[in-house]
Amino acid sequence: MKNPLSALPALLIIATGLYACSGASKSREAQLETTQEKIENVKVTTLSSRMVGNTLEFPANTRAYERVNLGPVSPGRIEKIYVEMGDRVKKGQLLIQMDQTALLQARIQIANFEEDHRRYEALKESGAISQQVYDQSLANLNMQKTNLDYLEKNTRIKAPFDGIIALRNFENGELYPGGSAILTLMEIDKLKADINVPESYYPLIKKGMKAEVFCDTYPGRQFEAEVNLIAPTVNPASRSFAVEIKIPNTKEWLKPGMFVRIHIDLGVSEAILVPSQAVLKLQGSNERFVFLHRNGLAQRVPVQIGRRFDDEVELISDRIVAGDQLVVLGQARLRDGVKLNVIE
Repeated sequence: MKNPLSALPALLIIATGLYACSGASKSREAQLETTQEKIENVKVTTLSSRMVGNTLEFPANTRAYERVNLGPVSPGRIEKIYVEMGDRVKKGQLLIQMDQTALLQARIQIANFEEDHRRYEALKESGAISQQVYDQSLANLNMQKTNLDYLEKNTRIKAPFDGIIALRNFENGELYPGGSAILTLMEIDKLKADINVPESYYPLIKKGMKAEVFCDTYPGRQFEAEVNLIAPTVNPASRSFAVEIKIPNTKEWLKPGMFVRIHIDLGVSEAILVPSQAVLKLQGSNERFVFLHRNGLAQRVPVQIGRRFDDEVELISDRIVAGDQLVVLGQARLRDGVKLNVIE
């Protein structure tokens, strides 16, 4: 009679074999399931380039072309202010008359110095005084002229340019303490607006380039403008550069401080436009990307967004060309390298 224990090794071998076969079968099933899971149904569109108008739009606030606060350097009594807020003035027009006591005294003093100097000239010609004494007399006279000119400018304050009185802060007879404006004068027959342009457009923006200005206060109306100044540097934080726009405003419809939209036309250029929903954004960052269908697989490609056209956006990437197949439906659940099944 055989020992029952002698059959145990054979049973163990059979059991092990069955377990191995079962494990291999399960592994193949898992691989098959994994492969099946990686096949995603998507819709694609073939990319093509087209010619589109390249118009940049920027929000801005207008400001006066020139603005100056007017008042004397030193404190003093205001004798008379000749204008009110809103008055239009011409360059050289007298606007403010301060107390003239010091000015009148300076005029008397300079008359005396001029008379003394004429006497010194006669004495010099006769040889009665030295050149040094004469030169000192001339220096004293010039110093008095400089003082008189200073008092003239700070006693009789005139308009430095044509404009409109924007603010009047004092009244006749008040004591001016110094350090502030009695009047504020603005030039508004032309205006300025400041915009920040992305650095990628730096080679395209030129001084004198035409621009258009739109204001919600005047629906359907546009105002002509031009690029006046371009900053020579780029802001490293915003990756943009400052541009000053000059806006002719002879009818003065626009006022300083108004909100406007400025359009700069860069002409027609070639671009690849795609549905905006095809572009995905990485959560927690500004990184944007799309999925392309290449050789049956999903390929994730980082992109930048250019111009926007209603429900389309411009794709900017050196890894995308016309003819590529862009995933436009089902892209949200894709991973790089997953197999794709393109459906109609």
